[in-house]
Amino acid sequence: MRNDSLWKTVDWTTIVVYLLLTAAGWITVCGASGYDYIDSGFLDFSTRAGKQFAWIICSFGLGFVLLMLEDRVYDMFAYLIYIGMLGLLLLTIFVAKDIKGSHSWLVLGPVSLQPAEFAKFATALALAKYISSYSFSINRAKCAVTLGVIILLPMLLIIGQRETGSALVYLAFFLVLYREGMPGVVLFAGVCAVVYFIVGIRLNDIYMADARTPLGEFVVLSLIVLVAAGMVWLYRKRWRPVRRIVGGSLAAMLAAYGVDSYAHPFNLVWALWGVCAAVVGYLLYMALNERQRSYTLIALFTLGSIGYSYSSDYVFDNILEPHQQVRIKVVLGMEEDLAGAGYNVNQSKIAIGSGGLTGKGFLNGTQTKLKYVPEQDTDFIFCTVGEEQGFVGSTAVLLAFMALILRLVYLSERQPTTFGRVYGYSVVSILLFHFFINIGMVLGLTPVIGIPLPFFSYGGSSLWGFTILLFIFLRVDAGRNRRY
Repeated sequence: MRNDSLWKTVDWTTIVVYLLLTAAGWITVCGASGYDYIDSGFLDFSTRAGKQFAWIICSFGLGFVLLMLEDRVYDMFAYLIYIGMLGLLLLTIFVAKDIKGSHSWLVLGPVSLQPAEFAKFATALALAKYISSYSFSINRAKCAVTLGVIILLPMLLIIGQRETGSALVYLAFFLVLYREGMPGVVLFAGVCAVVYFIVGIRLNDIYMADARTPLGEFVVLSLIVLVAAGMVWLYRKRWRPVRRIVGGSLAAMLAAYGVDSYAHPFNLVWALWGVCAAVVGYLLYMALNERQRSYTLIALFTLGSIGYSYSSDYVFDNILEPHQQVRIKVVLGMEEDLAGAGYNVNQSKIAIGSGGLTGKGFLNGTQTKLKYVPEQDTDFIFCTVGEEQGFVGSTAVLLAFMALILRLVYLSERQPTTFGRVYGYSVVSILLFHFFINIGMVLGLTPVIGIPLPFFSYGGSSLWGFTILLFIFLRVDAGRNRRY
C-alpha cells in the first residue's frame, strides 16, 4: 500500500482520541508530580513532568514508525516477536534489580524499561496469528490447550518477576476467546470462581449459630449444589432431576440440622460433603442411564468447584503475600486499616471527594500537592483528575476512554481477516481491564494490584506499551482493503 493511501485509510478518529488522552495524561502528571514550576518549568527534564513529555514525544515517533511498516509484517513475524519477548521476560527475572520487592525493571543507562508492558502486544500478536491459522478450531482440545499456553506462559514469567498485578492483565485475553466462539460455560466458570473465592474468604472466620459450622464453607458448598442443579436445567431442560437434587439436598440438610440441634452436635459442613458426593453420584448415574455426556460434564464441574473452593483458601492463606491478603480483606470490608493497606485508597477517596463538581483547578489540589496519596502520579493518578478537575473533568476522562474503546470495537468488527479482528479485540480487552481495574482500585471497588491507567500514568514503559499495542492495530486496520 502506498503511503498516500495509508493516510487516507488510517482511522484518524482513534488517533485524535489517543492524542487527547495523552495530552490530558501529561497535564495530570504535571499536577500530580511537581509544584515548583515557577523555578524549573514544565519541560525541565529533571522533573517527572519533563520526563513524561519526552516519553510522549518518543511515543508519537514510535506510532509513526509502526504506521509506516507494512501491515503484513505483524502477521509474518508474530511468533518471532512473541518468542523474543518470552526470552526477555525470562532474562529479566535473573538480571533485573530488586525494586520494592519486584524484579521486573531492566535498567539501560538513564532509562528503565518494564518488559511486562511490551509483552502484551507480543501475546496479542501470537494469539491473533494462531487463531487465524487454517487448521484452528476453538472446540478442539489441542487448540484450546495451545491458546492457554500462549496466554499463561508470559503470565508465569511475570509472576516470577513478582509482578502479580501485571500478570493478571493477561486474563483479559479470555474475553477475546469468548468473542471467537469459546463456550460460555468457561466464562461462567470464571464468574463462579470469583464468587466462591469472595464468599469463602469473606465469611471464612464467621460461624453459624451452632458455633461449629464455618459459614464460608457452608455457603460455598450450598452454592455449588445449586449451580449443579441450575446447569442440569440449563443443558437438559428437565425439572425432575433438578427437583431431586434441590429437594434431596434440602431434606438431607434439614435432617442433619435436626441431628445437630437435638441429638449429636457436629459440623454441618460434613453433611454438605455427603450431599455433594450424592449429587455427583446421581449425575453420573443419570449420565449412564440416559447416555448423556452433559451429566458427566456437570458432575466434573461440581467436583472441580469443590476442589477449587478449598484450594483457593490454601492459596490465600499460604501463597499470597501478607500485604496482598490485607489488600483483599480491605476491599471485602474485613479490615479497615486506614494507616496501612487501606491508606492509599482512603486518601484517594478523600482527594476525589474534595474536588466536588468542578474541581479545585490545575495545581490547586491540596491532597495531591501535599502528597498525601502515595503513587499519585502512577497507579493512583485518577485521584488527581478528581481533585483538580472535579466530577465534570472525571466524567470527561471516563467518556473519552469509553469513546476509544467503543471505536476500537467498531474497528475490530469491520476487519476482513481473523488476524485483524482477534488482534483488535485483544487491544480492547487489555484497555478495558486496565481501565476498570485501575478506576475501581482508586475508588476502593477492587483490590490494589498496581496497574497503570492507560496514557495517564507516569512511566515510559506503560505509555510506549499501550502506544505499540494501539498503533499496530491502526496499521492493520489501515490495510483492511488490501486484496489478500
